[in-house]
Amino acid sequence: MAHNPPGPGGCGLGGVAALLQGNLSMMHAAGKAGPDDSPILHAAVGLAPQIREASEETEQARRIVPQIAAAMKEAGIFGMPMPRAWGGPELDPLSQFRVFEALAMANASVGWCAMIGCDAGYMTAFLDDAVGREMYPDLSVATAAAATTTGQAKQVPDGYRVNGRFPFLSGCQHSEWAWLGCIVSDDGGVRVDANGVPETRQCFVRLSQCEIVDTWHTTGLRGTGSNDVVVRDVFVAIERSFSFQDPELIKRSGPLYAFPFMFAAKGAAPALGIARAAIDSFVESVAGKPARRYTLGDGIEAPKAVRDDSFVQGAVGQAETLLAAARAYYFDVMGDLWNTLVDGGEPSDRQVALFTSAYTHVVGACVDVVQLIYKAAGGTAVYQKGPLDRCLRDVLTMNQHVIGTLRTYEMSGRLLLGLEPLRWLF
Repeated sequence: MAHNPPGPGGCGLGGVAALLQGNLSMMHAAGKAGPDDSPILHAAVGLAPQIREASEETEQARRIVPQIAAAMKEAGIFGMPMPRAWGGPELDPLSQFRVFEALAMANASVGWCAMIGCDAGYMTAFLDDAVGREMYPDLSVATAAAATTTGQAKQVPDGYRVNGRFPFLSGCQHSEWAWLGCIVSDDGGVRVDANGVPETRQCFVRLSQCEIVDTWHTTGLRGTGSNDVVVRDVFVAIERSFSFQDPELIKRSGPLYAFPFMFAAKGAAPALGIARAAIDSFVESVAGKPARRYTLGDGIEAPKAVRDDSFVQGAVGQAETLLAAARAYYFDVMGDLWNTLVDGGEPSDRQVALFTSAYTHVVGACVDVVQLIYKAAGGTAVYQKGPLDRCLRDVLTMNQHVIGTLRTYEMSGRLLLGLEPLRWLF
């Protein structure tokens, strides 16, 4: 589904530059779309009732149910980063974050799969343009990912023979393609550089060429269908692969594609939606609910509502403050990086450092928000079908993602201190 380039204030560069003059996180409420926002954000907000209605079915199916996946595709959500030269929206990252946040407010698994499923717009920037366009005649299809190099890519004439088992492929049941991380080998074994670093390759494989193994039995994000995928001796043409180790990696112009790891910037956005949903559901639930009464000295407390308890008031006030701070920090760090890219600049070490630890910090803060609200809610929070139980399970699962490792603070600190950088092996 192609979308026309949005007007000012949506995703056009002029609109983005104007928005960055102010504080985007303060200008736009979570889960809302204004008249100047992208039609994709409007569509995402409009899908919320349908997504909520299907939430229990999504949990039981342990995947995004087909009618929701189809609605997301029709809304253009998976095609948000596709280039305008192909007829795509090329939606700026800050606007993308708001889409994922809005979807996660309705259902965290949907928000997560939306965030993962739109990688193709970024990854095709690392392929020759004609190759990427031929692979994606439909710009709105979803793409799964397993960037960690758990597979093997043996070099053969004109490409690679790929084998391996790749975990955590969120949305694999509704995706057309997957990009899979591999270690490169030849007849002599694993190929390494002069420093002993293995050569890596990311290979595009059609999901129809893979076996999906039903491994996704989890506590949280149950609806993401993040199963293992097995690939057996699949040939991947060299032009349908790329390496993050390639100094000439980027093949497409434009700020959205100028920083090769920009695809990871969106990772924390669903956590903001989860935390927002937790606060909102709690505030709604206590509006008219009577509080537990305690004896006070020889008497008993006067009747009151839950919201009249001071500890509830304190929890809600603190949670809102924590979430507002995390959201503002996220949009500020990523907005600063984006502004540099729009201006044609190179990200500084400081910008890369804060980018690297942003997921860990923001998702961790959202965990604190949800746990605070969960505790304030008392015993009613523990029921599995309740919104707070699901919010807690989902945000804790997000917090375990590899890009949320505490080592990201070490990576960040080394850059800030001018030390030799510590990097992912992708």
